[in-house]
Formats: sequence, C-alpha cells, structure tokens
Amino acid sequence: MKILVCVKHVMESESKIRINDSRKWVEYSSSTRFEMNKFDTYAIEEALLIKERFADSRIHAISIGPDHARDTLRRALGMGADEGIHIKDKNIGFRPPLLTASWIAAYAKNKGYNLILTGIMSDDEMNAQTGPMIAQILSIPCCTATIYEKISPDKKMVSVEREIEGGARDGFDIKLPCVLTIQTGINCPRYPALSKVLRAKKKELEVIDSNSFDEIKQGLTLKSIRSPKKKMKGIFLEGTREDKMDQLMDILGKQALFQ
Repeated sequence: MKILVCVKHVMESESKIRINDSRKWVEYSSSTRFEMNKFDTYAIEEALLIKERFADSRIHAISIGPDHARDTLRRALGMGADEGIHIKDKNIGFRPPLLTASWIAAYAKNKGYNLILTGIMSDDEMNAQTGPMIAQILSIPCCTATIYEKISPDKKMVSVEREIEGGARDGFDIKLPCVLTIQTGINCPRYPALSKVLRAKKKELEVIDSNSFDEIKQGLTLKSIRSPKKKMKGIFLEGTREDKMDQLMDILGKQALFQ
C-alpha cells in the first residue's frame, strides 16, 4: 500500500486573531503559534493503522505553506509517516481549496498512490472541500466523513462507512485508488514517539516550489474578512420562580410576541 496523507499547518486554536490592515487575512506576530490541523491527525493515525495491517505500506505526508509548515510534516514523521513532502507557498494569505487540491493532485498524479487521506475539514476555514476536489481532479472515487474503513486482503477494494444525519451510517465498497476524508472518532491519534521525533528532525523533506505547477483558475476570490459584530447581551432573570415568570411575561409582552 502506498498512502498519501494531506496535513495542514494551522494557527493554534487559542491564538489571538487580528485582521491585518488590508482586511484580506489575519496578522501573524512573533508569538503566533501553529500546529497540525487536529482533523488531519486522525488521517495520519488511520494510515498508521493500515500500515500495521499491511506491513509493506509506505506513508507519505504532504503539506502546503511557508517554511514553518515543515513543523507539521515533522510531527507527521514523528507519529510514524515515512516521507514528508512540502509544497512551498510563500503566500500566507487566503488559498482557495481548488488551488490546494490542484497542487496536491498534480503531485500525486502518476505516483501510484493506492489511497489518499485527508481530515474531514480544517480547523481554520472548515471548507471540507480539498479531499473531494482532489478526487475529482484525479478522476477517482471519494468518500467523505469516513468513520470506518477496511481494506480487502488483495488491496483492490476498501469497505467504508460514513456518517450521515441522525447518527446513521452509509456503507460502500470502493475500488482503489480512492480518496477518503476521515471523520473524528474513527481512532485515537497517537503521540509522536521520542525515537521517531529525533529521526524526524534529521529527515530530509522533499521540497517543491508552488511556482513549478501550472497556473490554474482559482475559482474563488476573497474580497475581505471582518470580525463578527457583537450581538445583544442576554438578560439574567432573578428572584423566585414566580418572579422570573412575571419578568419573562413582561419582556415577551413588550416585544409584542403575544397579546
């Protein structure tokens, strides 16, 4: 099995966000911290579990971004990935999902990957589009929100289950190669082992300049971003149950919600 796992380098969830002067993206400072997109950790873990079932498997992790995106690739290597591919993009602003998917698909084409895994979405933008777009560009099947997978012994098919509304599941048998976007809860991502972390620090990554890919129509343009407006504050009712009921009825009456 040859597996490609897409991992994204994102700001830590607790980081303070400030929109830059151009209102086109957020402003990074020296104190801004980054991490691997948490949804992608499940994709890496699922690839490792597949490798445990098929010992001859090779796992390649790929990420797009500036130089510091390599930290996420080294975390993937520390978890157990075999190789890291960095598509270097100096642009730190908005990158449309189609552009991301096109670069990854261009790299993966004719590389012989049996399986391409992504997290179901990213922490920062939550578009959930990159995986399906990769599959569309490569003309291979895709299953989203995958909560279970089992590859056949002959490595030609994968049985999957995906989450749908109401807690139900869809089941499919999909011919390989294909793309799976991995849902949280499918596994429990492991922490990087010390020996693998030390190896990852010395591991040479494959670096590809994004300018080496053919120019494509991005399909989506960011006009501007803004912070959400503050909404009305809630009202806390005090007193006994009867007092609260009277206050509530008075508020509803003033809002003309009843007569």
